[in-house]
Amino acid sequence: MAKTHNFSAGPSILPQEVFQEASQAVLDFNAAGLSLLEMSHRSKEFVAVMDEAQALVKEILKLGEDYEVMFLQGGASLGFLISAYNMQGANKKGAYISTGAWASKALKEGKWVGDAVEVASSKPENYNHIPKSYEVGADFDFLHYTSNNTIFGTQYHAVPQSNVPLVCDMSSDIFCREVDASKFDLIYAGAQKNMGPAGATLYIAKKSLLGNSSANIPTMLNLKTHADKESMFNTPPVFAVYVSMLVLRWIKKVGLKQIGATNQAKADLLYNEIDRNGMFKGTAAKEDRSLMNACFVLNDGLDESLTQSFLDMCKEANISGLKGHRDVGGFRASMYNALPLESVQALVDVMKSFESKFA
Repeated sequence: MAKTHNFSAGPSILPQEVFQEASQAVLDFNAAGLSLLEMSHRSKEFVAVMDEAQALVKEILKLGEDYEVMFLQGGASLGFLISAYNMQGANKKGAYISTGAWASKALKEGKWVGDAVEVASSKPENYNHIPKSYEVGADFDFLHYTSNNTIFGTQYHAVPQSNVPLVCDMSSDIFCREVDASKFDLIYAGAQKNMGPAGATLYIAKKSLLGNSSANIPTMLNLKTHADKESMFNTPPVFAVYVSMLVLRWIKKVGLKQIGATNQAKADLLYNEIDRNGMFKGTAAKEDRSLMNACFVLNDGLDESLTQSFLDMCKEANISGLKGHRDVGGFRASMYNALPLESVQALVDVMKSFESKFA
């Protein structure tokens, strides 16, 4: 079977070596005579998996013992609410930067908990950039932002300056490059982009914030509940955590510095072609373009029927997942960690052929 170049926005491509090891675990985990899928989450075998996954997160991000790492269920969409509950302080007031659909949903969920205030937004320009000018007063309990915006293709390339505790939804770009994780009080991320399959959500929280919220938090939404039980308060998503652990091993082996350099090379290759090719144009401000999700459309004046023509050419070249999000149309090339540079080159080759055929 011909190689499929997987540009899916998520669930996304993962390293092939991870698939091979994970498939064996489904049949027989560590020669225990049991599938991982039927093994108790409290068995010594799986407890070792959870311990290693948590330790790898700390090691890769260079975090000290003042941070707690948890693998929970619910996805980042639940994290919008969990973060607001656990970060609420005496002022019951959170600052939010709206840079896309998911950031806006986080703001909406924050309003269930306290006074969630939008301090900056790029919505008037269809989320095509990252807001640069805004103020966050000392009366806010925290500042929340989304580091990468999958639908509109923008990304923060520096951690925002903040004089209040910092919260970040890193679902779609965690582990894509080196970052100073010590600047954050709370990070959360759905696994299904750079870290594993859908079903697990990573939370990284300063221990000092756990249990100190002014909100009356339901038990399952209280991060202290899960920290105290080492992510085992209820049955964790066993397989998703195991695959995430395998991916974290791969990330450690490759190194975040090298992963970041490769991701930059992939992005440069594709964006250079978008800018050169007269058939296409990018939709995000150049200084804010995402390394993970390159969004582009047909150039002005071209017949929209050519959209399907381009997608058909991509399909013939075994390129999958390039259709843009249903809310914005156009094209979206998601270039997560495990996508090889060769796949990006295959897409660039089709773009050149498309230009030659229809220009």
